Amino acid sequence: MNEYKRLVSFIRPHIWILVIAVVFTILAQLLQGVSIVGTLIPTVDKIIAKKDIVLAGNVSAPPILTDLVDKANRMTPAKLVNILLLIFTIAFLLKPLFEFFNSYFVNKLGERVMKSIRDSLFDRLLTLSLDFYSQSSTGKLVSKITYDVTVLKNSLVQGITTVITEPAKLIIYSGVIFFVKVYFSISWRWIIISLILLPTVIFPVRVIGKRLRKIALKIQEKMGDINAMLYEAISGIRIVKAFQMEGYEKKRFADQNANFYKINMKSIKRMLVVRPITECIAVFCVVLLIWFGKNDLLSGTFSFGAFMALLFALLSLMKPIKSLSRVYGIMQQALAASSRIFELLDTHPTVVEKKDAGILAPIKRDILFKNVSFKYQKKLVLKDVNLKAEKGEIVAIVGSSGVGKTTLVNLIPRFYDAIGGSIRIDGVDIKDVTFESLRRQIGIVTQDLILFNDTAKFNIAYGGGKSGLNESAVIEAAKVANAHDFIMDLPQGYDTVIGEKGVRLSGGQKQRIAIARAMYKNPPILILDEATSQLDTESEILVQDALNRLMKGRTVFVIAHRLSTIKNATKIVTLEDGLIKESGTHKELMDDDTLYKKLYDLQFKER
Repeated sequence: MNEYKRLVSFIRPHIWILVIAVVFTILAQLLQGVSIVGTLIPTVDKIIAKKDIVLAGNVSAPPILTDLVDKANRMTPAKLVNILLLIFTIAFLLKPLFEFFNSYFVNKLGERVMKSIRDSLFDRLLTLSLDFYSQSSTGKLVSKITYDVTVLKNSLVQGITTVITEPAKLIIYSGVIFFVKVYFSISWRWIIISLILLPTVIFPVRVIGKRLRKIALKIQEKMGDINAMLYEAISGIRIVKAFQMEGYEKKRFADQNANFYKINMKSIKRMLVVRPITECIAVFCVVLLIWFGKNDLLSGTFSFGAFMALLFALLSLMKPIKSLSRVYGIMQQALAASSRIFELLDTHPTVVEKKDAGILAPIKRDILFKNVSFKYQKKLVLKDVNLKAEKGEIVAIVGSSGVGKTTLVNLIPRFYDAIGGSIRIDGVDIKDVTFESLRRQIGIVTQDLILFNDTAKFNIAYGGGKSGLNESAVIEAAKVANAHDFIMDLPQGYDTVIGEKGVRLSGGQKQRIAIARAMYKNPPILILDEATSQLDTESEILVQDALNRLMKGRTVFVIAHRLSTIKNATKIVTLEDGLIKESGTHKELMDDDTLYKKLYDLQFKER
């Protein structure tokens, strides 16, 4: 029930679209009802049977109805045919037009709702902390925003169309039955029996619908697995080819695809079985109705045209009843999709901004780590770390792989929050300030480069955030980063689209674009996370030169794989087992029997 309410909450802002759709539905079904009574009865009684239309009911007919019947009875068959053809033509020209507008506005509603849901999902993803992404599959997240939302939209459109159209049909056809009963003396027995029999159509569909929801949930989960596998295989295609794993990936995908096919066919089979079951029950109901009323029919006590109208209305009741019975199954699919969507919407960031957070002023003195501890899941990564970086100081962090170097610097922009201790900038706890004022002061260049499938100019200007694009500043940043010359050699210069993740650039070129992006931002605090690793010597020289320019006058935290690049750091700290093992300059640490000296000597021996 809560999921229904949440779906309705997304529909509520667009309720006016639903109202318009309902109006067109009512108009279309009114035309259908009028055409049944207004054309069928006079056609059968007056034209085919060549008898006068007789209002044989016990209730006095309204003057407008008796007047219409009298006029029809006085007309010649030829004139009546012309009028009936005109009514028929107008009704069946307007009805498809009204149905078109009904479908258009229902689909418009579906698209509006899905747009709102997609916006909400993406907004939620942007607010979530990095620990969420470290435990989530990108492919499955993308699947929720694409496949699950599409399934929900399709189910919602079908469900809304059925819910507003079929009840209107039920009301109109029931009105026809009531009209014929009252004014043409049809026995109540027909009506009562129909009310008893027709609801039996719904029962088998409820049983099938419950199974459909479980299957639909499995389908969406399998599609998430397929999307995740596709993302991994495509993004890692070089590795796949390098290790000749095409056959393995092909089989892995084929197995997942086959499982998806089997589950999908289960859903299709259960959806399709609804129709023959409900049709069999519906036919059985109609046969029983006619059998119970055969004496009235054979006695000739009422208009044959009225009987035909009644029978047509009864038969027409089958379709909306069947359609409404399918709504349960359709909505189970929608709820299966919505449960996965709402699961994401209900996920909250672990790192949150205080309601009364203040604005962090530009750094003037220092950044202080005081007894900082951090746990990743159940593993304690950092233990009571104490570290101070003066303004303008370059602090290098070294240690073996997995010791927590990146985790330590990721605490500064609050990508994660420490479980103990505090980080202060000029004495202000970073938890007491806004994300925007904190992160505005921090620039990051990492080994794992993220470049967008856009122009070189856009990727550099991205560092400016909300400040927008300043072309002269972009060029100046590129020059400082040693990127200007190779950018000018690109086919369209700064307007060249560099491809997804900068695929059209070399490793050193991508790194210099990232440095230019940080330079464009011009932050007082800089984080360099192995920014020169995995580069050839020539590229490393260009990148290191660019980094030296970038670091000038800033407070810098450097994580370096190549220890030779940090010899000029103001302070070098060595991490081991989550603790700061030692601290000092390169010369101080090399003059003693330190872990840093062992790592440094080992690296040069390997060379």
